[in-house]
Amino acid sequence: MNIHEYQAKGILRKFGVPVPDGHVCYNGASAREWAKRLGDGPWVVKAQIHAGGRGKGGGVKLARTPDEVRNTTRDMLGMILRTHQTGPDGKVVTRVLVENGCKIARELYASLLVDRTTSRVTVMASTEGGMDIEEVAATTPEKIYREVIDPLVGLTAFQCRKLAFSLGLTGKLTNKAVNLLQGLYSTFIACDCSLLEINPLVVTTENELLALDAKFGFDDNAAFRHPNIADLRDYDEEDPNEVEASQHDLSYISLTGNIGCLVNGAGLAMATMDIIKHYGGDPANFLDVGGGATIERVTEAFKIILSDNNVKGILVNIFGGIMKCDIIATGVIEAAKQVGIKVPLVVRLEGTNVDRGKQMLAESGLNIVAADGMADAAQKIVRAVAA
Repeated sequence: MNIHEYQAKGILRKFGVPVPDGHVCYNGASAREWAKRLGDGPWVVKAQIHAGGRGKGGGVKLARTPDEVRNTTRDMLGMILRTHQTGPDGKVVTRVLVENGCKIARELYASLLVDRTTSRVTVMASTEGGMDIEEVAATTPEKIYREVIDPLVGLTAFQCRKLAFSLGLTGKLTNKAVNLLQGLYSTFIACDCSLLEINPLVVTTENELLALDAKFGFDDNAAFRHPNIADLRDYDEEDPNEVEASQHDLSYISLTGNIGCLVNGAGLAMATMDIIKHYGGDPANFLDVGGGATIERVTEAFKIILSDNNVKGILVNIFGGIMKCDIIATGVIEAAKQVGIKVPLVVRLEGTNVDRGKQMLAESGLNIVAADGMADAAQKIVRAVAA
């Protein structure tokens, strides 16, 4: 789950992380009034969408008078903002953040994430603020500094000072960096984050540190512990199919191909997409129905897959462990009847009661192509879609 920048800064304020004063606005008149309340300009008007690179797409503008804030807001609201993260379709701007401008002396980068290789939270920092961290990692990896955090100890002042020195911060800025980084760590742990990114983290000409932009990623498995954060979810910023899938406990991610995938197990789903690509196909989605797939869930999965107009064929790849293959076959057959599938459907079953499951598919009277093994299934669906 992601949230907007203004929501992220609201959370950071609660943990003592310094951020610019600002307010979210939904029309030009409100933006003008809030600019005056925030004090003397200049102000920054920032489009609020779930994507990075907004400045390059025209979604971040400087305004020097309240009237200019109003006019800039009016121009932004309703615009389709396209960035490298939105794709060519872009996103419609429905709200803006109006906040005080600041005099920037340096732009830095800081983030916390869960490092899968160490199974620990890691702090990353760089002198190359304002840039995509992926680009920095590819071109100047030596400019990225890391500190792995011991979960029993937490982020220590020593580690924070070490990062501050690496970033070239001295004097009072060192202590300010310690407080800021420890505030970010407290936020990360308390909110069950998977990512917390500050880009840029700026040093002002007044020798202050400010989190000028903030991006959160939350662990969905911990959402039940944070109803106040769950309430911040903006469904208009998410893929409608992904939202619908989440209502039925389905893990779904929309892709750009034409072969729909219905699989049980995240690892098997990834392997299925890989083998489709290996044989020249292009998956349209990642969809994991889970280990306890019911007729209802399989039916909803088919509906979600078929709602994508790009889908020209479907590959069902199921390993029957906890859920036996004959029960899965029943679900596939009933779902296919209810939904009325008109595109090629290839089904590969393996596991408990697999022979009975295949027999049921063969006797169903439906246009279902059975496959033996993943390679056979992938080749059959790729050929069917290409025909």
